[in-house]
Amino acid sequence: MNTELRGSERIVGIIPARMGSSRFPGKPLAPLLGRPMIEHVLRRAEMCTQLSAVYVATCDEEIKNVVEALGGCVIMTSPTHERASDRVAEAAEQVEADIVVMIQGDEPMITPSMIATSVTPLLEDRSVDCVNLVRRITNRHDYLDPNTIKVVMNLNHDALYFSRAPIPSSAGVAFKQVCVIPFRAEFLREFARLPPTPLEQAESIDMLRILEHGRRVRLVETTEETHAVDTPEDLRLVERLMENK
Repeated sequence: MNTELRGSERIVGIIPARMGSSRFPGKPLAPLLGRPMIEHVLRRAEMCTQLSAVYVATCDEEIKNVVEALGGCVIMTSPTHERASDRVAEAAEQVEADIVVMIQGDEPMITPSMIATSVTPLLEDRSVDCVNLVRRITNRHDYLDPNTIKVVMNLNHDALYFSRAPIPSSAGVAFKQVCVIPFRAEFLREFARLPPTPLEQAESIDMLRILEHGRRVRLVETTEETHAVDTPEDLRLVERLMENK
């Protein structure tokens, strides 16, 4: 693990993972190219030189045992969290960090450079408290798929709204959320104290809590191909996409 810090900021990655996914139970340990999916995410995150440490945050002993057998670090969290960001916020209380990067355990196609890209706005602008990586949607299936979270932004590249519905509804460029989300540590603590909000609950999207409380989420685009795993069908697609990587 690279322990060199970017400037004076200590940046850590936290990967939330749980066995109880309603759409794909046991998803983190599902085999992907002969390895559990969580291993792909962990190994790729560990390759990012901007991160001084990487942890898996989970409430499940099965995940803990697998990750520790791989030599990874685990932080056990409450089983009651409904949002991945709340699990990450609990885990972050146990580590020393200025910036915490939430790296979803169902994003096995992430690359070290994607993580580095996501933290750049925080390193360059002290007014930015939270960043979400996004990618252009290039096919109609993803645009219509409710498992793909769409996002629209303003002229300053701040998020206007996140939705599972196909937005914007008119023809044009559309973006999807990529669940690599850095927070300033103090803002992550503040976020966890905010009460859940109506749109957050209706859409089941963590970032809407921030917007509904009047705060900003800066968006930064990646051009690298990535596809989250929400269903067994996604897993088979990702396996084909990753065969030569």
